[in-house]
Formats: sequence, structure tokens, C-alpha cells
Amino acid sequence: MLPTTPIEKIARLTDDQKKALFRLRILTAKDLLYHFPVRYSDMSMLSNIETAETGTSVTLYGKLSKLETKKGFKSKIPMSTGTLEDFSGQKIKVVWMNQAYMAKMFKNGDTVKLTGKISDGNYGKSLVNPEIERAPDMPIDVHHSLFEGVSGSPSFRGGWGVSGEGLGARSFFGYPVYNETRGITSKWMYHTILKLLGQHLHEQLVDPIPDDILKKYKLPKLATALVWIHNPEKKEHAEAARKRFAFEEIFLIQLSRQSERKQYESLFSYQLKIPKTDIADFMSRFPFTPTKSQTDAIDTILKDFQMDKPMSRLIEGDVGSGKTFVAATVAFAVIKNRPEGQNFGNLQVAYMAPTEVLATQLFENFVEYFKHTGISIGLLTGSGCRKFPTKVASAQRPWTEISRTQLLKWVKNGEIPILIGTHALIQKSVAFQDLGLVIIDEQHRFGTNQRMKLAKKEGHAPHYLSMTATPIPRTLALTMYGDLDLTVIDQMPSGRKPVITEIVPNAVEKRAIAYEKIKEELAKGRQAYVICPRIDEPDPDQEQAMIAKSVVSEAARLEKDIFKGYRIDIMHSKMTPAKKTEVMKRFSDHEIDILVSTSVVEVGVNVPNATNIIIEGADRFGLAQLHQLRGRVIRGNHQAYCYLFADAKSAKTADRLKAFVTAKNGFELAELDLAQRGTGDLAGLKQWGISDIGMDAIRNIKMVEFARNEAIDLITRDPDLSHHPILKSIIGEKDFEIHFE
Repeated sequence: MLPTTPIEKIARLTDDQKKALFRLRILTAKDLLYHFPVRYSDMSMLSNIETAETGTSVTLYGKLSKLETKKGFKSKIPMSTGTLEDFSGQKIKVVWMNQAYMAKMFKNGDTVKLTGKISDGNYGKSLVNPEIERAPDMPIDVHHSLFEGVSGSPSFRGGWGVSGEGLGARSFFGYPVYNETRGITSKWMYHTILKLLGQHLHEQLVDPIPDDILKKYKLPKLATALVWIHNPEKKEHAEAARKRFAFEEIFLIQLSRQSERKQYESLFSYQLKIPKTDIADFMSRFPFTPTKSQTDAIDTILKDFQMDKPMSRLIEGDVGSGKTFVAATVAFAVIKNRPEGQNFGNLQVAYMAPTEVLATQLFENFVEYFKHTGISIGLLTGSGCRKFPTKVASAQRPWTEISRTQLLKWVKNGEIPILIGTHALIQKSVAFQDLGLVIIDEQHRFGTNQRMKLAKKEGHAPHYLSMTATPIPRTLALTMYGDLDLTVIDQMPSGRKPVITEIVPNAVEKRAIAYEKIKEELAKGRQAYVICPRIDEPDPDQEQAMIAKSVVSEAARLEKDIFKGYRIDIMHSKMTPAKKTEVMKRFSDHEIDILVSTSVVEVGVNVPNATNIIIEGADRFGLAQLHQLRGRVIRGNHQAYCYLFADAKSAKTADRLKAFVTAKNGFELAELDLAQRGTGDLAGLKQWGISDIGMDAIRNIKMVEFARNEAIDLITRDPDLSHHPILKSIIGEKDFEIHFE
């Protein structure tokens, strides 16, 4: 057997099992060895129904059945009831008072973990209002084969030494619990991995981490770590193995990033001259005084422009901190430079935004910023193209719509120095004459390959500036953007008042007070957002149907019952880009008083007159996303208000929302999200493509810095990894395309 042996040749598989393994991306023996436990669960630590005593708090695993919604016979209280059967076959009644939706959230046959107090009342021995979690990774069931050995595989209580020798008795730490999917159980994975380890497959794998790095940080070798993570004798072994694999994943990502940067810096780039007097005049035309953070960021970027290698920089700035002003200023500095060997024309700037709404808004902002310069600015989106200036301008419309063919022609011959657009900018048909700077707005929305495709498409390396308002913990920024230098804008423009944020419990009278406050603001001529988790009202029989408000039904309810006489409209992700742009324009022009929307408004939208925002189901959002949404009402100098309509049932949720109310900025919130919710929930980070074990490393700033430093040192000594062929092969084969989407 080899590490590359297909999984179907290792064990007999049903069609369902093959599909399940494919979903988990387990195709070979090596893939299975690298499918690590999510935790270890000693069944002796769990309660069982038979021995659970009345009045004691217990945690029970089992399967639900007989779920139904009913009302109390005398009290008429709505409730959900069901039966839990544990791994020993014992059953207990489960009751949720005043929580009729529970029977809709779960279905018969679901494996769950229940935590609560054993009662003995009208229902006999029962659990009343227990906390409930789905448990697709239910601990391996107690079975004699786990203790006495399975035919063809080593005993669980036996074990291998580091070299794989010997099956002596040993102490027992816990059962490994693996991520499952329909068709494959944690138990199957456990037994199959034991079989692979028993055949010494782990010793055939070549360790990708150089020996000197392993020794420096006291990390176990690969063969040892694989045994320790799947079959640990003690807690210290499991922890050492997880630490090693966490370091390995971050190290490989950093190595990929540093290799990419080294290649980028080797390409030709423009060494720019900085027209300081012209820049000072440009900045003076803005109706505000820049903050020190803004001027420091501009100075840093201008210094990068004068170096003999292309800039690669990320600006991380809180919502409303003025990143667009910085982008406009450095873009002006670039276009004041002539193409090499010419005394006419301008270098060009490409500015890419994640949505048409944001790209259109940026175009309109840049028209205002650059109107005194006479510089041509283009807009390229899937819905159409625009150009400024135009001979047919008006006060309301200083630009004109032009054909895509004409716009691309002018961009290619250099007549349009600034081109703003969406993903359309990276299409093959878009060619620049002299591209000097690439700006990417909301960096996290684009993958590494997407953004570098734009930066490299001209055959040389333009300076590269990336920006994000999404709060990112320092550890994550260092990992994901290891190829970029980091600049933080941590000051807000003067005159901006902090948003007053209130948590509004799910009670009619509390909501009524909040609605009255918003009516007072609307009467002053202000506007409001209402954010809902859903677009449409779902099938009432489906999971969570009772507890998630929808845009469509909520807009109708508000118009009919709460805000009569006010102009209300909706926006959501299923609308066409043109329709979303049209709705946002009408909202910006105050043709709409209240915009009911999904979180599609979270990025970049700027309506200074909108000073109120209601976030329905606020407990469902991460702190970073809540911060982005609240940022929609921090664009003007009027006092702004944010109302969190939430049903915080647990102390943990309540503490999280309280932290959101009191936190000073988005960076603080990002760290809180990391600490309270864990890496897997932070702003949707499961979608970054990092494994659970790799995400553990994001909590550890020292580990991330060590991995980053080792990667930088290795690439400096061996730029093309010719002396490290294993690492070169991994970097070439492994998909390091990591982004949100």
C-alpha cells in the first residue's frame, strides 16, 4: 500500500460511502491520514439515561424521535416535545416550554447533544428546556472491538511507538472524533486509519518541514505526529501533534505567499517621481482635514512608489476611516507621472471593487475629486460603461454612457488614466497602455489569483494597493496577506460621532420604543435601514422558519403597521446589479425613506443622510459583520443609531452583543470574535479554505510570526526552492487560493 493508493482499494465502499468521501475530499490513503480528529471524546465522561439522577445536570448524546408541537393541556403553553434515545438504547422525554419552533428546527433521527437538568414530573423522567446542539460527530459508540482488537487491525488499547513497533498496553487519552458527512461515520474513519497506521503507511510519507525548523520549535516529526494525533496515549501527545500540523499549514501558506511576492518583486515596475506640491494642492481641495493616520498612510505609500521594486501593501481601516481619500490621493500621484521615455500622457490606475453598486459609487466620488484636473475617468461593469468628462454634461449627470468597445479602445491607447470597475477589469479584452497602480477595494472579496491576475496582466508589475474595512485579527492578516505590507488607519475623521447602539429584546413593547425613536429621526428628514436575515418567507415546515425575518414580509409589515406614510423599498442579493444600483441611487437621492435589505448593503455603500439601522436577528451575525452593517450609518456628521433586535437566549450570546455595544473599533471586535466565537465562526472564516487545525494557529500570534519568519528566511536563502524540492512540489500542487466568496 502506498500513500497515493485510492481509498476504494483500501476498504470495500458502498456508493454512498464513495460519495461521502468525495465530499470530504478524501480520495487517497494520505488524504485519510490527513483527515484529523476535531476533538477527543472519552465516553466515560458522558452521562447515560439509565444512571442519570433527578435534579442532576447532565450531557446526553442520542437520536431524536417523536418530535411534535403541542399546547399544554391546562396551561395552553406552546411547546415542543420529543424522545431522546442514547447509545445504550435507553429513552427519555424531552420538553421545550414556550419554544414550539424546536420541533421544526430538528427532525426525527437527528443525532444531538442535550445539556440540562433531569426532572421527574408530569412527563416522568425528563429533560425540560435543555440546551441542544447538532452532533454529526457523535462519539464512537462503546463496542468491545475498541478494547479487544479488531480482526486485521491493531487494538485501540495497544499502540505504536514512534517507529510503529510494539503493541503493549498503554494508558488511554480519548476516542478521536472526526468530521462526518452522510454515508461515512467517525467510527469507520477511526478503524480505517488504525488499519493504515498498523501497516506503517505513515512512515512512507516525507516530512515537508526541514529538520532544523522541527528541532528549533521542538515539533514532532511527521510519522510521530500522525500516530499521536489519531491514537494519542496522553493529552500532551495530542496537543504536540496538533501544534505541529497547525504550524505546518501556516508555514506552507506563508511560504506560498512569500514565493509569490518574490516573483512579483522580480518583475519590472515604475519608479515614480512624487509631485509634492501638486499632491498638497489636491489634498487641500477636500472639505476636511485629513487625520494623522491618513497622512501617514499616504506618506508610506509614496515612499514605496520611489523604490526599485513594486509595492505590495494592504490598508486596513475601520468603517468610515477615509480609505477612499487615501486611494484617490495616491492615484493622483501616479497619474502625474509620464510613461517611460515620453513627455506626454499619464500612467494609469485600475481600481477594482467587488460589486457594481460600490464601483458606481467610487466612480461618482472620483468624478467629484478629479473634476478640476481634466483627467478622464472610466467605469467598466457588467451593466455598462461610463466616461468623465463629457461634452454633454449636466449638473445632475457630469458623465456619459459609452460603448464597451469605445471605452476599452481609449483605455488601451492611454487616453483614460483612471479605470474603475468590477471583476470585468480582469477579462482578457481589457488592456492598459501603461498601468502604474492597481487598487483593490474590499480585499477579502477577491481571491489571491484574481487580484494578482489584474496586477500581472500587463507583463510588468504595477504597484499594488489593497484595502479592506473588514475587521481582521492581526494573526489572520499576517497569515492570509503574508505577501503584503500592512498599514492600519486607526483614526476616524473629526466631527464623526460614535453610533449609539442599543440591544432591543424580542418584546413588543421594547420594539415599539425603538420604532418611535426612529420615527422622530425620520421626521427630521433622516433615513433608515432595516436588515433582515432572509429574502423571502420560507416554507413554514422548514427548519428555522419561525425565527428568521424576511425582507419581503418585513417590508410589507412595516409599511402597513409601523411606518405608515413613509416610502419603503427593498434590496437583496437576488436582484440584478442594475436593479440594486437603481434602488441605492433612489435611496441616496432620498426617494426612499426606509430601505429593507439583507446584508448586501454591508460593503462600501455611502448614504450620509441614513442615520438609523435596525438589525433583525442580530444574534445570528458575527461581530465583524455587525460592525460592517453598523458602518452604513456612520457616513455623515449627524448622530447615528443602531438597534440590535435580538433574542439572546444564552449568556454567551448576550455577552457577545454587549461587547459589540461597548467596543471602541472594528479591530477590537475582530479580536473579541476570535476569542468568543472561535476561528471557525469569525466573519465566515470557514470559507477561507484553512482546515480547523490550521485555524487553531490563528489564535497564536507567536506561532504565526514564527512560521512567517521561517518562510521569509527560507525564500531569501533559496528563492526558487531548488534546494527544497519537496516544498517546491507542495507549493506548486497545493491550492492556496484562499478567500471569502
